Amino acid sequence: MKRIYLLLIVLLLGATALFCAEPLKLDIIFSNDVHGGIDRTPATFINPDFPPMLGGGGTAATVIKEYRAQAGPKESTLLFDVGDFFQGHPVGSVTKGKAIINYYNEIGYDAMALGNHDYDAGEASLISTLNGVKFPILSANIVYKDTGKTPPYIRPYIIIERLGIKIGIIGLTTTDTEKMSFPENIKNLDFVDEKDVLNKYIPIVKAQGADLVFVLGHMGLPYDPEPAYQSRYNADGSSKTTERYWGYDAQELAHEVNGIDLFLGGHMHKGFAKPWSDPITHTLVLTGYAYGSNLGIISLKIDPVTKKIEGYDLPAVREGSMITLFDDEFLPDEQISNSIKAEQKIAEKGMDEIIGSTSVYLSKENVDAQSLIGNMCTDAMTAEVNADFGFLNLGGVRGQIPVGPITYRQVFDVMPFDNQIVTFTCNGVFLKKIIETRVAGGRHGLLVSGANVIYNKSRPDMDRVTELYIDGKPWDPNKMYKVATTDFLMQGNAGLTLLTSVPEDQITNYQTNLRDGIVNYIKKNSPIRTKIDDRWKRDDHARMSAELQKALDSLPK
Repeated sequence: MKRIYLLLIVLLLGATALFCAEPLKLDIIFSNDVHGGIDRTPATFINPDFPPMLGGGGTAATVIKEYRAQAGPKESTLLFDVGDFFQGHPVGSVTKGKAIINYYNEIGYDAMALGNHDYDAGEASLISTLNGVKFPILSANIVYKDTGKTPPYIRPYIIIERLGIKIGIIGLTTTDTEKMSFPENIKNLDFVDEKDVLNKYIPIVKAQGADLVFVLGHMGLPYDPEPAYQSRYNADGSSKTTERYWGYDAQELAHEVNGIDLFLGGHMHKGFAKPWSDPITHTLVLTGYAYGSNLGIISLKIDPVTKKIEGYDLPAVREGSMITLFDDEFLPDEQISNSIKAEQKIAEKGMDEIIGSTSVYLSKENVDAQSLIGNMCTDAMTAEVNADFGFLNLGGVRGQIPVGPITYRQVFDVMPFDNQIVTFTCNGVFLKKIIETRVAGGRHGLLVSGANVIYNKSRPDMDRVTELYIDGKPWDPNKMYKVATTDFLMQGNAGLTLLTSVPEDQITNYQTNLRDGIVNYIKKNSPIRTKIDDRWKRDDHARMSAELQKALDSLPK
């Protein structure tokens, strides 16, 4: 009898030990939308006049190495990147990403998903850049058009084992890449529906023994996730709408696809202190900021018996999962920093040459669709080619310039993309249609030069412009205008597919980089005194002006 009691006690103690087993800890560290930002750079988004310094890759290396060094016997670390890794800072753009891959190799990334900007220099250039990469490059929804197969430089998924836990990691690239890249750069590729691809590969990784499923998806959360969720889904989780122009974002995939434990996203350049958890699937979604300003970190608590996530810890009280890489908080790793500086020295020759000055802070802050930096860039483009009207997409201008001397480096930060200036001729009807397209629905407009526009969002789509002047004169539907924009937009990007209908004999390619056009403008017009003016205004009470109504009435019915 005593033996039976002893055996029961042993079994009970064993069961209790299993039930109370200490959770395993898996530290997930990730970057997204680095855009070449591995160099030290001032954090002007915090204080434009006296910005603290960000340590870039050197500081990130310090944080990563500390996490790895502190890992105990029941703790491990994974390091991921979620795409858009090189285009933006000179050290990334000039080296076509090779400097960034060298850094990722040196610090030891475990995997990277591809982003839309990773094809900015073309597929052949990307393949060359990835030659010698020491970690898997992931995207399950990029396939060749002719075969439907995944390109050889990409893997749809991998399975990594840590602490006895098998983790299936699936990569995704936003299908919006097809709307945001030059067609020539991705001419051989299809970007397959993200939701369909996840529903295909999640069962595959689980069949191979994956206990957990992570997605590295180059797509973001809505800026305000909770209201967005309420507008999309009913209380039971069913969808309120089936309309779709853009690809899926991270919230939609987390909600509409079962079996994802953790979704690491990007693309939107918006970081969240805490992961958003879907109320139905309980998928955790986390996205970070951009340009190497931070690392995202979450420590997952994993039950060693069920091998499921039972909770998480975040590294900071104030910042939560978003660790800003201030170099006075985290002393940059000397070895990594020296490697990056060597790459910079080659890539940034001549970047600090002073080309002019500005007497106003050229901010990105929007007033409707105007910003001081945006106005300057469109004015520069229009002046470079003596156009009547010029326009850029709102997302095409990336940086800002403080009062004082201006260097080529600062212009590069504003315009990191190698877009070329293009002009085309069109009649007034087509010109107005361009503007109407960009204020239709929920769209917010264009950066413009050479125009005075008032529009009313309460009016029907394609009839929202209530006042329009071009080059200081009333809009004429029959006049032929010279219009300036970029080759990027002429390919139909940013929703401007109507531009692809412009006949080739009406298009002039200047082979002038927009960045160089901005440099020329600054040299000729320093000190810059750009201001917010009457070129663009939203007025939801505006009535159609008599001049515009008369011009519209003159058109054949």
